[in-house]
Amino acid sequence: MAGRKQKDSGLHAPASRQRSAEDFDLIIGFLGFWALVVLAVTVWMEVTGQPALLWAMGLLALVLGLWGMVRLRLKLPARTARRPR
Repeated sequence: MAGRKQKDSGLHAPASRQRSAEDFDLIIGFLGFWALVVLAVTVWMEVTGQPALLWAMGLLALVLGLWGMVRLRLKLPARTARRPR
């Protein structure tokens, strides 16, 4: 289909922003899940008296990444449409 030209009506720009926001939501959820897992492991390591410094540093990295992603997500426009089924 190299010979065909697609007509650009500008309708895809909001959809790409919509998808970008959904990608941020997925990443935020992924980071949030692992932050909770690492928090539980860190607390367990502290309670049992095992070294937990590396787990705490990993938790710090996850929380900072989560914070940065939430700040970036807030700059995107709010989602107004739902996915088509």
